[in-house]
Amino acid sequence: MVTLLITLSARAQKTNGSDSASIDADRHTNYYVTHTSQGKQVERLQTDWNDKVYKMELVNDKMTELYVNGEKIAAADWPKYSKVIARIREQIRIDKIQAKKDQEQAQRDQVQARKDQEQAQRDQVQAERDQAEAKLDQEQARKDQQQAMKDQAQAKLDQEQALKDQEQAKLDQKQAEEDQRVMKELISDLVKDGIAPDEKSINSVTINTSEMTVNGKKMSDAVFARYKEKYARFANGSFTYEDDHGGNRGVHISRNE
Repeated sequence: MVTLLITLSARAQKTNGSDSASIDADRHTNYYVTHTSQGKQVERLQTDWNDKVYKMELVNDKMTELYVNGEKIAAADWPKYSKVIARIREQIRIDKIQAKKDQEQAQRDQVQARKDQEQAQRDQVQAERDQAEAKLDQEQARKDQQQAMKDQAQAKLDQEQALKDQEQAKLDQKQAEEDQRVMKELISDLVKDGIAPDEKSINSVTINTSEMTVNGKKMSDAVFARYKEKYARFANGSFTYEDDHGGNRGVHISRNE
C-alpha cells in the first residue's frame, strides 16, 4: 500500500448555492490521503470549503462516499455538490503536482545539503591543515627572526673584530717597521763596536734574557749587558737575526714577549 498525504492550498468563495464555490476565497484544509489497495487507487480527503466540512472517498477516481458537515450524503444527491467537488478535486490535482515538485525539490535540497555538509567537512579539514601550517610557519618565522637577530649581532661583533684586526695590523706593521729600524741599528752597532768587521760578515744574532750570540759565538757579559740595556725590547723576549747571504738578503725576526 502506498499512501500520499498532501495539504490542499486552494481558496473558495461562498455563494448563494450550497453546491457552488469559487477557488478564490479563503478556506482551510484538513487532509488528503491516497493509497493503493488490492490494485485499486483509494483516495480520502477532508477539507473545509465555503464554511462546510467535506469528506469524501474515491476508488479508481470514482466517488464512493460523501459527507458534508458530518452528514452522509446519498448518492442521488451528489449532483448537487458536483461543482464544489469538481473544484476540490481540481485543487487536489494541482496540489498533487505541486507536492510532487516539492518532494523532488526536497530531494534535490537534501542532496545539496549532503554535498554542502561534505564540503563543509572538507573545508574544516583544510582549515585545520591551514591552521597547523600557519602555526608551523609562525614558529619558523619566529626562529628565523631569532636567527636573524643572532646573525646581526654576530655581524656587529665581526665588524668590530675586523676594525680591531685592522688597527692591530696597522700597529703590527708600524712595530715591524720599528723592529727593522732597530735591527739595522743593532747590526750597525756590532760593526762599530768591532764585534763584526762589516754587516755582510754577520750571519746571525740572538738576544734573550740570559745571553747574546753573534754568528753562534756567545758574547761577554759586559757586551750582553750593554746590548740588553739598549735593546731591551729584543732582550726581554727572544730576538733572532739571520742572513744566509744567498744573493738576496733575507731577515727573519722572531720575538716572544
